[in-house]
Amino acid sequence: MTYKEKRFTGERALFSLSDCEIADCIFDDGESPLKHSKRIKLSDSSFQWKYPLWYSEDITLENCTLHDTARAGIWYTHSITINDTLIAAPKTFRRSTGIRLKNCDLTNAAETFWNCSDIELENVVASGDYFMMNSSDIKASHFRLSGNYAFDGVKNAEITDSKLITKDAFWNTENVTVKNSYICGEYIGWNSKGLTFTDCTIESLQGLCYIDGLVMKNCRLLNTELAFEYSSADAEITTDIVSVKNPYSGTIRAKSIGELILDPERIDPDATTIITEE
Repeated sequence: MTYKEKRFTGERALFSLSDCEIADCIFDDGESPLKHSKRIKLSDSSFQWKYPLWYSEDITLENCTLHDTARAGIWYTHSITINDTLIAAPKTFRRSTGIRLKNCDLTNAAETFWNCSDIELENVVASGDYFMMNSSDIKASHFRLSGNYAFDGVKNAEITDSKLITKDAFWNTENVTVKNSYICGEYIGWNSKGLTFTDCTIESLQGLCYIDGLVMKNCRLLNTELAFEYSSADAEITTDIVSVKNPYSGTIRAKSIGELILDPERIDPDATTIITEE
């Protein structure tokens, strides 16, 4: 079955639809138009109201648009591929799995990707706070984000060739690797385990603290103060560090450290090896 050049209104307009193609259609006023849908291919279509794809399976969107009014759009949905699509609505993904996004813009991504798993992002741009909270098994490449408190509680993630402007990113994470990326924001990485940065440039105030098993390989720390507090770290930094405060253990290598604070009442100064070119 194929729907083409149609306008749908009213609640649950195509409820429980399966094995169908939808092209050049508009889903206007009416909640949950494709709730419980399965094996649907959408192209060049738009969603203009709330909850368009809940409890759905095996969904494909190509060159579609989710307007700002299509909030909370994709919840409890499994196996969904979205390409060349504009998502202008917040809270778009919740408790969903098997999500693939390529060449997409998420212009209002506040509280998006919460409690999701098996996620792949390629050439995706997102703007909004609290992105990707408590999600797992994530791969993101050429990803650009502007929004604070990103990736809180994330597990098993790999981010490459990306740019992130985000305060308080990567809190409470486990087994996260970031490669060849730029990160700017305060208090990066607190309370995390197994956090690795490779070939990254990082700017942070009081970042990289309270981390168990922090690894940094060939990284640059720009305008970074009070770093590594209470962290166990194996850090290879190719630039100067403005200040380092009370690392818990490990090795920190840097071009130089402007101020090194080692308070024996707080930590064991001999538990951390500090190596500089000076």
